[in-house]
Amino acid sequence: MTEITNYITNDFKAIDSQQSVATVKNFFDEITFSHFPVVEEGIYIGSITADDIETFDNDKKIADYRYSFERFFARNNMIWLDILEIFAKNHTNLIPVLDENNKYVGYYEIEDVIKFFHETPFIKEAGRILIVKKGILEYSVSQIAQIVESNDGKILGLFVSETGTDSIQVTIKINIGAMNEIIQSFRRYNYEIISEHPEDNYINTLKERSEYLDKYLNI
Repeated sequence: MTEITNYITNDFKAIDSQQSVATVKNFFDEITFSHFPVVEEGIYIGSITADDIETFDNDKKIADYRYSFERFFARNNMIWLDILEIFAKNHTNLIPVLDENNKYVGYYEIEDVIKFFHETPFIKEAGRILIVKKGILEYSVSQIAQIVESNDGKILGLFVSETGTDSIQVTIKINIGAMNEIIQSFRRYNYEIISEHPEDNYINTLKERSEYLDKYLNI
């Protein structure tokens, strides 16, 4: 699998803090990024937003507005999940990348990171998706793995897909295993099954009983 660092790009040079606002406005007219990094003597000092630049005075320098810069970034040794989290937290489609000395080395685009995500086994490999729900203080990743693997299943990946004040949902991708047995095992451990599955005998039995009762009451 390709390393995430292979997606660091320099297709557009970082904005120099001494550039005029007018020049940077023209630059933003040509790109679709929500933010773009600003450097001073090669050192990253923050990112300017496409929305903010429209309010700045054309005759001033970008450095005059450093107070408005947003200062999120990724390190060049971060894993892709941490990078994806930075994208989500900052509502951006571009993240500057710095080395250990805070020197600017390039940027990630959200499309490239999503492309990388699509190459992971969680997305690429064939499998079944199971979504389970349990109390936020009661669920356990190790227990989830034990339930799946004790029924001859193999987990391709899992993540917390939703949280509430007292409960949590976990999405699991399983590539082999007896799905009905896995589902019933989760129920025995008091997990609620959120996703629907045709081989879920418990749900099928409930449906059959409901249909029988409806038919009986309509006689």
